[in-house]
Order: sequence, then C-alpha cells, then structure tokens
Amino acid sequence: ASFPFTMAAKYKALLAPLDLGFTTLRNRVLMGSMHTGLEGGLLKPEGLQEMAAFFEARSAGGVGLMVTGGVAPNRAGRVSPFASKLTYEWEAKRHKLVTDTVHKHGSKICMQILHSGRYAYHPWAVSASGIKSPISFFKPKPLTDAGVEQTIDDYARCAELARMAGYDGVEVMGSEGYLINQFIVNKTNKRKDRWGGSYKNRIRLPTEIVRRMRMRLGDDFIIIYRLSMLDLVEDGSSWEEIVELAKAVEDAGATIINTGIGWHEARIPTIATSVPRGAFTWVTQKLRGEVKLPLITTNRINKPDVANKVIADGHADMVSMARPFLADAEFVKKAAEDRADEINVCIGCNQACLDHTFAAQRASCLVNPIAGYEHQLKDLYDPAPVKKRVAVIGAGPAGLAAAVTAAKRGHQVTLYDKAPRIGGQFNLAKIIPGKEEFQETLDYFQRQLELTNVDVRLFHEVTKEELASAGFDEVVLATGVVPRAVDFPGANHPKCVSYLDILRGTRKAGSKVAIIGAGGIGFDVAEKLTHAGPDTSLDVDAFLEEWGVDKNVTRGGLKPAHHAKSPRTVWLLQRKPTKVGAGLGKTTGWIHRLSLKNRGVNMLKSVTYNSVDDQGLHITVDGVPQTLDVDTVVLCAGQEPLRELEDGLPSNITVHRIGGADVAAELDAKRAIKQGTVLAGSL
Repeated sequence: ASFPFTMAAKYKALLAPLDLGFTTLRNRVLMGSMHTGLEGGLLKPEGLQEMAAFFEARSAGGVGLMVTGGVAPNRAGRVSPFASKLTYEWEAKRHKLVTDTVHKHGSKICMQILHSGRYAYHPWAVSASGIKSPISFFKPKPLTDAGVEQTIDDYARCAELARMAGYDGVEVMGSEGYLINQFIVNKTNKRKDRWGGSYKNRIRLPTEIVRRMRMRLGDDFIIIYRLSMLDLVEDGSSWEEIVELAKAVEDAGATIINTGIGWHEARIPTIATSVPRGAFTWVTQKLRGEVKLPLITTNRINKPDVANKVIADGHADMVSMARPFLADAEFVKKAAEDRADEINVCIGCNQACLDHTFAAQRASCLVNPIAGYEHQLKDLYDPAPVKKRVAVIGAGPAGLAAAVTAAKRGHQVTLYDKAPRIGGQFNLAKIIPGKEEFQETLDYFQRQLELTNVDVRLFHEVTKEELASAGFDEVVLATGVVPRAVDFPGANHPKCVSYLDILRGTRKAGSKVAIIGAGGIGFDVAEKLTHAGPDTSLDVDAFLEEWGVDKNVTRGGLKPAHHAKSPRTVWLLQRKPTKVGAGLGKTTGWIHRLSLKNRGVNMLKSVTYNSVDDQGLHITVDGVPQTLDVDTVVLCAGQEPLRELEDGLPSNITVHRIGGADVAAELDAKRAIKQGTVLAGSL
C-alpha cells in the first residue's frame, strides 16, 4: 500500500520507500522486536485480539515494517517454559488474525525467530557448549551434531510456518548473546567438530539457517538477519569476523541485515536513558560498503529528526525503533503530517517495558499506559456521555495525564498549580545527569494542554472556598508529596538539607556529603553531586570513553573505561539490610549502582542514624559506631502525601486522589500517569 499520509519534507530520508526487489516497504521505519508479554496469549482468543490490537495501532500509525517479539523454533529454544514457539500448523493459523490486521493498514510484518540457548529459564536449555551464563540459573546441555542439524531444520520449518501464518518474512535473532551468538564466539563455543574451532566453523550455524530458509521459502520472502555488530563482552567477535559473517549471511540469501548491540550479560548500558541518542549508529555505518544489502541501525533513536539524520547522513538504510512505538503508536503518522511536536517521546526509562518483561509482567509504557492494553482500553478516549466541569489540582505527571485525558473526552478542565511551570517532580528529574529526556514528556503535555484547550492556571494556590464556589462537578487531587521529616538529634543542624534544596539549587553541597536514604531520589542526588563537566548522556564519544567502548571494534568492542573523577566524597546510606539500590529498576538499577561505584561513592546498608553535629554525621553500622566527617547531610528519607485540600469540600463535588497524593511510598511516575489516565477515562 502506498503511504497513506502527506509527507513532511523535513523527514524525506526517513519516509522514502525502500525497494527490496520483490516487494517495497513504504518507509524506512522498522518497529523493532519487543517481548511485550502478549505473545504468550496466542493460545487464548482474548490474547490473540490483544496482540492484533497492539500491532494494528502501530500499522495504522504508519510503520513500514514491524517485527514481533521472539518466537522459538522448538521447545528447548523457548525463553521460559510457557513462552511462545511455532512448531505446528495449528499454531500458525492462530497468527493469521495478527498478520491480516497489520496488512489491512499497509504495513509489512516479520516474525522474529529466537532460540535462547543458554539464556533459557528452564532446565532443558541447550547451547554450543555446557557453559552456564552469568545471568542464568541453568547450565545448558551441549547440542550433539544431530541436535545442531535438527535445530537448523527447526528454524527453516518455523520460517515456513511463519509464511503460512501470513508473515511477510522472518528475523533471525543472531545477536544479544542468544544461541546463534553462543556458537559464533569462542568463549561460549569450545566444540571440536564442524560447528566449532575455526571462525568458519563457528559461523556455519547462522549461514546454514539462512541458506536453508531461502532454499525452502523461495525468493519472495523477507529474511532479516540480526547481526551482533558489537558484543560488548570479553573475547567477543572482532570487526574482521563481523564483516566476514555479514558477507556469509548475504551470500546465504538474507534480504536485510539488522544491527544488534551488546549481549544481555554485557555490563555497558545500551538502551537506558543515560545512553546518548543514536549512540551506536556509527557501528552500522562501519559495515556500509562491505555488503550490498540494506542495513538497519538501532538503539536510542527516539525522535523523527534523529532517525531522519541517521539515514540522511548515510549511517544506515533503515532505522529500528522499538520502545518509541510503545510511547506513541502514531509516531510515523505524526512525523509525516509535520506534527512531531505532538509525539509522545520515549524517554528510555525502561520502567514499564523492560522492567515488566523481566518480571514476567505485560510490557506497557510509563508515558503511555494504553500501550499493551489497546484492546481492553479501546474505549478510554470515547466522548464522555455527560460533559462535566473538572478541576485538576497539581500539574505533575498524574495531574497532566488526568487533565489531558478528561479534556480529550470533552470535559471542561481547569488545571491548577502553585508552581510557575507544569511538571511537578519531573522538573527535578530532568536536571539529573542522564535524565534530560524527561523534558520531552513535559513538552508533550504542554502541547496537549494547548490542543485540548485546558484552562491552565499556574502560580495559583487554589483554596477550598474557590473550588466550592466555582461549580466543579469533579475535583482530582494530584497535589503530590512533601519530603518526610526525619527525627534524630541534630536533624535541624545547618549541615542538614532537604534533597529539594540541593536539586533546586537553593542550597549548595560541600565537598564531603552524606545522603540519608538510598531509594530512587537518593541515587539521583548522588548522581547529581558526583558529576562534573559536560554530561556523557549528551555526547556519544564521551559516553563511549566513560564506559570503555572501542570504535575500532577490537575483540568484543571493549577497551579500558575512563571514569570522570567526582568533585565530592559521597556516602549513600540506607537503614535496610538489603543491597543498596535493590529497589531500583531491574534493567537500569545495575547501571546506577555501577556508575556511582565508578565515581567512588561509598554505599552503606544497615545504618542507624544517631545524630548530626559540628563533627559530622554519627551512625552505627552493624553495631559499630562511626562518625562521617561531612559538611552536608542530604535528607532523602521518603515522602508523605499532600492532601490538605481533601476535607471540607461540599458533598456535591466528587473528589479523587491520584499520584503521590494517593500513595507517596516511592515517587512512581508510571503509576501516577496510569492512574490519571484511567481515572479521567472513567469520569
């Protein structure tokens, strides 16, 4: 189908069609593979509709080509015991609803075939050799020669079934440290047969998979090979080997080569918000000219101008974005219609997508809670049967989501905040090094407030009397939190300062700092206080230096890391006996811990706070008293909900609480935005 929208000239490179010879993609946008948790629902009728609704929204939103979450070619290859696989015709027929729905809107769709190898979370795991991965529970069994042959046959059969299911092609997952990677790299392949030893033998598995797929499927079927161009693990592939593999895969019959960055066990951030935009497109560009196939680049490309520049500058032929399509299904449509300022931009936080996936929950999105729930929440934005006057108090993430959603449904909304700008706690988050992306969410909401004609009243501390007399039908309290007061001798000493004062810049920290409380805010304050000079999340080369990524891609793409020195000595303290930072996000917590460790932050657990005086902070750790000679003690000991407007409003006004005003346990923007959106959808 031709591109159904007008085409903004400024994104010409991104929106240009791509001719693959036997078929044409309507633009250069690939929606990359994501484990959404919807794949497992293929066995239930409702689950099938949910998956179809998810992909339909992105197809209607203009994506050129999309790739599903990984589907295993056999039982041993499944990521977990009940993860999706495709081995029978009856399974293939169930996918038809999904593929038909996607084709209806002019997109093409490929199914990703993923064999997890030693990353499998079950005791039937297999690999090239019996070497357990550092992030797995199970030691894999080495495949026999017949087992390897059977696996190749299973891949080809799986691709045939994918075609039967209506897919336009498949993506062979050859990166991120899964089975194919485990055969390619020496450290995980100690075999002495034709599948091990020399590099030619070690790449026999991927080339045979692609060759047999092409032989059995003919020339009119897309085969994307996702190639690990930067392993980011010790003893990974060298650049010469990567080029050799790319040429071998091209000769075997691949249609497109996609870029894979980093094994799952790699200790270098690759997609978190602290990674600069487009930080790894240079590695795809390096491969251009070595093969004739179109190349796809990936990782932290979250806006149309970034994506367009990557293609216009010759780094790649296509751009893969995954999480940006959780944040906004209409990304491409809005870009094409020159409405990029209306795109809900992915901020790379991982809190509702990858963190959910690794906790075996359905993936959604912090900034777009509809993601993954398109089927259940399809009526959320329907016009309200009765138009009401709604007051939203507080313009933080919860209040913004509630105000915009209610206004979209036709309610007359007034949004109050005593601050001079919208954003609430996001205004603090965005000044933390590595969290600059949070500004994008505020820009999005600012534009939505304009488009939905919300009456925004800033610098306005609303009173109960005002609310009572203004004729509102509903009042939504999104008034947020206040820092919890601490109670120990010396808590009022001049050395003691609230995290709010530090982040707002109303108080300066000295050269020796103790931070009380190691939750998300404590880590953010430590990040802020240990940074000096320009922020590496805004500079690709500085980021690669800091984390030790080698642009020459010597073996594994690693080199010694250069960590900037902290301008302060910092202690990060917590009462709990658990690991410091245990409550941080599953997929990003290790990055925060490692980056602070690299800057020499002292992290202490099981701390009792005794007092603060001129000598410093007196604490007891595991029964041993000690004094930290500090000149600043930053208090990040939690928050209390702010609810002072709740009582005393007339009984004819319905009052709702959302966000921190409802539960202040840990500042949780994911819950706040979802609560605000769902509440406003029910008013």
